[in-house]
Amino acid sequence: MSPTTPDPLDGVNATRPKVRIAQLDELAPVACPCGQSRRAFADPDNTLATVHLTDISKDSRAHYHKRMTEIYIVLEGEGVLEADGQVFALKPLTTVMIPPGCIHRAVGNLRIINVPMPPFDPADEFEVSVN
Repeated sequence: MSPTTPDPLDGVNATRPKVRIAQLDELAPVACPCGQSRRAFADPDNTLATVHLTDISKDSRAHYHKRMTEIYIVLEGEGVLEADGQVFALKPLTTVMIPPGCIHRAVGNLRIINVPMPPFDPADEFEVSVN
C-alpha cells in the first residue's frame, strides 16, 4: 500500500479474525419452520449474513420475514418452493432469492444452503396458515 492510499482496515478491530470458518455438518441443529437448521456465523458483530445448512421436513410451515432476504441453494433432493401463491420446482443446484414479505415454504425431501441477509434473527420470522 502506498503512503498516500488509505488503509481500508484502519479502525477495524485488529483482534477480530478476518476470516471465519464453519463446518456446517458439525454444528448442532435447531428446529425451524423449514425443519432442522445448522446456523453458522451467528455472531453479534456479524451484520452481513448467516449461512444455514437446512434439512427441509415434510411438514415445513409457511412463514415470512419483514427485513430478511434469503437465498436458497438446493444441495440434495427434489421438491417445490411455495412462494406467494406460486409453486416452483426445486432440484439440485436450483437457487432462489426470497425477498422480505414473501410468504414461503419449501416442500419435499431437500437439503439446502440458506443464506439470510441480514443475519438470521428469530424475531423476524412469522409463521402463517396457508390453506
